[in-house]
Order: sequence, then C-alpha cells, then structure tokens
Amino acid sequence: MPTDQALAAAQTSDPEDVRAQASFVAGVGFTEVMSLEEIEPDLFRADFTYEDEYRLYGGQVAAQALLAAGRTVDPARSPHSLHGYFLRSGRCELPTVFEVHRDRDGRSYSARRVVARQEGKAIFTAVMSFALTGADHTAPEAQNQVIQAPHAPLPADCEQIPVPRLFAHEWGLLEPLTPRLPFPERFWSRCTSDLGDDTLLHACAITYMSDGSSGLGRLHDERNTTGASLDHAVWFHQHVSADQWLLNIMEPVRTAHGRGLYTGSMFTEDGTLAVSLAQQALFRPTG
Repeated sequence: MPTDQALAAAQTSDPEDVRAQASFVAGVGFTEVMSLEEIEPDLFRADFTYEDEYRLYGGQVAAQALLAAGRTVDPARSPHSLHGYFLRSGRCELPTVFEVHRDRDGRSYSARRVVARQEGKAIFTAVMSFALTGADHTAPEAQNQVIQAPHAPLPADCEQIPVPRLFAHEWGLLEPLTPRLPFPERFWSRCTSDLGDDTLLHACAITYMSDGSSGLGRLHDERNTTGASLDHAVWFHQHVSADQWLLNIMEPVRTAHGRGLYTGSMFTEDGTLAVSLAQQALFRPTG
C-alpha cells in the first residue's frame, strides 16, 4: 500500500501535498536503491538507508528480497511469481539483511525462500519461483488472455507526476487525486531509471511499484480506512520492461474481519496483460 506519509498527506490535506512528497526522493536512481552486498553465500545486505520518521516502504523490501533470491538462481531462469508476508514495520535508517534458502532447483523451475531481517528480527518473508525461459521450450504454448485492457488515455495525455516518496518512479494519472480517493486505482506507471536488459532488475522494479497504490480507496468511509499491508503476491506472465509505461488497474474484492483484499493488473501499451497482483491489507475503523 502507499507509504505512510503519502497516505497521511492525501487523506488530511490538499492533493498538492501529495505531489510535494516527490522532492523527498529526487535524484536517487533505482539501481542505488537496489544495491545489495553479498556478505556470504546466500546472505545479502541492503545498505541503502535514509533518515525518515515513517516506516520502510514494503515494496522496497519485497523488491530487494526478489533480487537477493535471483542472485542465487541460474540467469537463464526468470521470476514468475512472488508471495510475501509483511511481519513487522521496517526502519528506513537501518540496513536489511536477506537470508536466501534454496528449496529446489528442478529441470525448469527454481524455488527460493527469503527472510528479511533488521536487528535480527524478521520483517518480511517470501517464497519466489523462477522458470527457465528461452529456446528450451520448443513445443507450442497456449497464449490466452481473458482480461482485456480497458480503454484509457495514452500516458502523454495524462498528468505525469513522481510517485510520492517512491524512488525513481512516476505515474500518469487517469483520474485526479482527491482526499476521497487519496491514491489512484487506474494509472500508468514506469521506472524513470534506465534498467538496461537485466530481466531480474525489471522484475524487481515491477515488484517495487506493485505495492505503491491500493484498490481499497473507494471503500473508505467515515469510519474505516486502509492500514498496513499484510500479504502481497505478484505473477509475471512474461518479461516486461519496467522503464516503459504500464497501465495499472486495481479492483477491490472484499473487506471483512478488519482486512481488505484487492487485485491488480498491469498492461503494456499494446494491451498485453503482463503482470497480475493481489494484496490483503488491514481495513479498520479510524482512531
């Protein structure tokens, strides 16, 4: 879900305050955010830190966890799914250590588990799966896309703003931000850093952005609002360039027992469904 400060600014004041949050992340490239040091085999540390009164953005931890896992996998295998749980709030001023567990390397798939820790305590856990891509799959494959991209203005025709408090990402807004809808449910997004041809890095940028908004905003009322993310899942249907525009469509599914679930789809500019996601977050009375 959106970072704490961006959400607070959007809900309590003018939408221009949300845009002002962009100055916080100016000048930092995505590769700097994703920098990992290998301490020893299967153990990595993210040393990108900064002072902030708000908690660490969950999408950053998930993206770094995916990168750590990918560093232990044959480069010919690309991530196709991630399922993660946010266990504790992370702190922006502390480094995060990622433990990678090599559960299995099969003929076509590799499975990894990752535990992210700060000060020895687990803040995030995830399982990821990587699949062999390329010429080894010679048989014809079914290619079915049931969900179609909705009609939307092109990114050039939308208001383009830096994503509040997310490093090296921008939105193309289909709808204006309002206190009633503090984060967009239909928008274009892209990474503003040049990611080259590194498939894993592109997948990490997709993961980073996938937690940047929410599909629960329209369900807010005078008593209930979205809280911290609980669990998050991303499916990569194909390789996709995260530094090209992607159309994000978020849809609420259900709220009950203090939790809310929404799903999301990311489409390329030609209408191809490239990424699907789902998230469950706290949805509780305010105050």
